Amino acid sequence: MNKSTFFSGQPIFTQLLKFIPKDTILRIARQYNADRYCKRFSTYEHLVTILYSIFNNCNSLREVATGMLASEKRLSHLGIRYHPRRSTISDANTRRTEQVFCEIYNSLFKLYAPFLSDSRKQSKASKLYIIDSTVISLFQEVLRTSGKIPVNGKKKGGVKVHSLIRSDQDVPAMIRITEAAANDSQFLKEISLPKGSIIVFDRGYRDFTTMNRFSSEGITWVTRLNKLFTYTVTQQYQRSTNAAIISDQQITLGWRSGTQVTARLITYYDEVSKEKYEFLTNNHRMSAANIALLYRKRWQIELLFKRMKQNYPLKYFLGDSENAVKIQIWCVHIADLLLKIVKKGTKAKWSFSNLAAMIRLHLMTYIDLFAFLNSPEKVLLLSLIHISEPTRPY
Repeated sequence: MNKSTFFSGQPIFTQLLKFIPKDTILRIARQYNADRYCKRFSTYEHLVTILYSIFNNCNSLREVATGMLASEKRLSHLGIRYHPRRSTISDANTRRTEQVFCEIYNSLFKLYAPFLSDSRKQSKASKLYIIDSTVISLFQEVLRTSGKIPVNGKKKGGVKVHSLIRSDQDVPAMIRITEAAANDSQFLKEISLPKGSIIVFDRGYRDFTTMNRFSSEGITWVTRLNKLFTYTVTQQYQRSTNAAIISDQQITLGWRSGTQVTARLITYYDEVSKEKYEFLTNNHRMSAANIALLYRKRWQIELLFKRMKQNYPLKYFLGDSENAVKIQIWCVHIADLLLKIVKKGTKAKWSFSNLAAMIRLHLMTYIDLFAFLNSPEKVLLLSLIHISEPTRPY
């Protein structure tokens, strides 16, 4: 008798896919005409295929196609009618717009954001937003990158992922994907936050107009002083009792003939790194030490970028076109969101990398996901015992 008879439930991959409402995929596919002239490889099947490649860390179309062919008898449980060929995946990555997958991610984030943040508890972290960008190198110049041309004259491409996260959610609430050479300040202009929010960004975001807009909307911003900024000191604040605070001043940023910003400049000395830091903010009431602490929390988004690059296939892409690259990046964010939902829902304390590795190893195993994560060895042993029991005649 087939071993699968002794297993109950569905593959772990199917249980992950249940967090993605099928009606949402169908609605978005209709909205963008994504399944027009498509007889076999639908938007849903395309999404499942790319997620399969991401969870399995596949680096080529052949790995995806052969891996799914090896699991052909289980594909029906994933909602896929047949195993896709390499040419089918490649054509879909070129033809189906990446906006479809962008919309899928945004819909899923909107659905699960309250669960990830636990809205029953209002904390300071729910008001803290962090923005930054990370660059992913490409082997071909698909998207324009910055920097000097190499000695061999073959300049590689690069894609920049701009992200906005809320501190208590730890997944991007807003994402923009551009060529690596794009200026970060363009992303800052698109951000709209509730009154009373705090936003932290690095000194690469140089946009005085947006800084003034944040101030008029009641939003606190914290950044570092860019060496390109010119300013005039207008007032010296009373020196803090904290020895790490060297100076606390009110300044005016910018030239008189251009846009100016009234800000607070805090000079801070870090005993650990033995370096001096200059922080800028529009908040004149908060203590200088707290402003420095807020900027330090910007490191959270760096940890998110590290998590994405370490646990998902972002070195090799399943297509050379700009559309294919963006589809894979959007699906990486969808996969990351699914794993964050699972991590939040399980009682066991897993590190993210261990959780991702365990899901990858048992992606097509027929076992209850949360029971397995709460006690992996015990559940697997019980499954093996169940399989080895002889069938009783009736």
